[in-house]
Amino acid sequence: MLQNNPIDIIPVEVAGTLAGLFSERVRRSPQRVAYRDYDQSSGKWRDRTWEQMAREVARWQMALAGEGLVAGDRVAVMAKNCPEWVILDQAALGLGLVVVPLYTADRAENAAYVLRDAGVRLLLLEDLAQWQTFSAVRDQVNGLLRVVTIDPFASGANQAAEGLVLALADWLPQTGETGEARHVCVPHDLATIIYTSGTSGRPKGVMLSHHNILTNAYSCLQVGPLWQDDLLLSFLPLSHTFERTVGYYLPMMAGATVAHARSIQQLQEDLLIIRPTLLVSVPRIYERIYTAVRAKLAEGPALNRQLFNLAVAVGYSRFEQQQGRGPWRASHLLWPLLDKLVARKVMDKLGGRLRMAMSGGAALPTDVSRVFIGLGLPILQGYGLTESSPVVCTNTFENNLPSSVGPPIPGVSVKLGEHNALLIRGPNVMLGYWHNPEATQAVLSADGWLNSGDIARIDGQGRVTITGRLKEIIVMSNGEKVPPADMEAAILRDHLFEQVMLVGDGRSYLSALVVLNPRNWESVAVQYNLDPDLHRILHNPKAEEIVLEKIAQQIREFPGYARVRRVALLAEPWTVENDMLTPTLKLRRGQMLERYQTEVEKLYAGH
Repeated sequence: MLQNNPIDIIPVEVAGTLAGLFSERVRRSPQRVAYRDYDQSSGKWRDRTWEQMAREVARWQMALAGEGLVAGDRVAVMAKNCPEWVILDQAALGLGLVVVPLYTADRAENAAYVLRDAGVRLLLLEDLAQWQTFSAVRDQVNGLLRVVTIDPFASGANQAAEGLVLALADWLPQTGETGEARHVCVPHDLATIIYTSGTSGRPKGVMLSHHNILTNAYSCLQVGPLWQDDLLLSFLPLSHTFERTVGYYLPMMAGATVAHARSIQQLQEDLLIIRPTLLVSVPRIYERIYTAVRAKLAEGPALNRQLFNLAVAVGYSRFEQQQGRGPWRASHLLWPLLDKLVARKVMDKLGGRLRMAMSGGAALPTDVSRVFIGLGLPILQGYGLTESSPVVCTNTFENNLPSSVGPPIPGVSVKLGEHNALLIRGPNVMLGYWHNPEATQAVLSADGWLNSGDIARIDGQGRVTITGRLKEIIVMSNGEKVPPADMEAAILRDHLFEQVMLVGDGRSYLSALVVLNPRNWESVAVQYNLDPDLHRILHNPKAEEIVLEKIAQQIREFPGYARVRRVALLAEPWTVENDMLTPTLKLRRGQMLERYQTEVEKLYAGH
């Protein structure tokens, strides 16, 4: 840990608002690097100081004011992570406008619903092509006054769009003296409406105030401090509340630098170039790295696998001893050698400077966290939801139990309600759902307790463990209740499985929809003398038998009634694009049951 690095955290009282946070950071650190991004035109990474960002924010505010927007009006951004995302956010917040983030991967119909529901007046996009994807739903977004594209129009492109669409360079006033950025908002003003992706039905607009988000960022810094010399690589979409609070406002509060990754596809290369000291991610990214390491080991000599497993075992044993949960062992003396031969080589592929990694948004499999922690990278798993700005709990360096999500952060209280639902109260809890008082009253009590909808247990040290989700409980015809997420996570420990969803609500037994990993199936197929082509074995009884046996091996710790008896093998992976996953990579269970209705019925034919 870089404990000698300078700390310059801006307190909530000093910042007041998110716009005030930005202004105070500019005042304290005008010449320090705020953001780093890749410039396509020059093919080089470039730095922007806080002072440079402030000049741009003031310039954008002039352009926003020129549109006749007034405090309380909504503006939306549908762009990848970049300095312009931050500039629009800060320019709008300072003018008392409300920012509505959209996922770039979302379908035009879904985005149009959000724009219409929130009454958005201005929309920032990456380019004209992105606007053209709205062509089929253009009549649903007729409330827009202006659409701005970050990139200039391509030569000869249709620029008309009835004067609605302007390229950024044409929309902004000419560079010149623009004065300081304005901030007319107050702490409890509405800052943003974030639409929860939802696993079924229309998304709801979560209303968060400046104070909600500021207090959440500050509390996080009390348990996981950042230094001014820290460098974060931002690759989760800023439309995700976790990234926006922890990967954007929190570094601003601490004075750290944020580099915006080019894309998930180029993440490996960007890690080596940027060499971040901190990662903020959802479990899927850690799982991908873990799977890639395992695949490479499987192709190499047995000695390499043995060394790797030994390094993880010794490293994790050292971690347990440091946490006060295990004894010192003589094998710990091997660590300097194992660190040099194994751990450092893996960490070098992540840039070689990571001192901390945070995981949130979904449950991190314990075998994945064990590998990274064993190799010397502390992964701190936390828990939160959009309605709580979002962080509620997190593990810390000194108190890290990977199977839990840790105790609540300072200022936040938790308790168990009916059916062991986790209830949350604190300054980070949302104002409510946009134009939806019934939905607000369903989850937010009169005395401020937010019902998370997640089932939990709290141990004697106040640590929270999430054990399931109330709305996702499968109730079988015999009355037995099964939390599918827990069993799905257990099944996915076998790397033959790429994706899995349990079904069986109202049925007499459980079944599973399964997408296999093509590469790993090839190895299994050779072992059992089966066709290695996945598409040709989807209805092969022997293949189904093998898959069921492998599922059974992974869910042995679950009750007998939770046995999976039938399986449907599927060829098409589930993605955001085919609407099977939410933008935060959660299963859209309702849509999937509708999409695979025929397959599910076959699983229960004759029963």
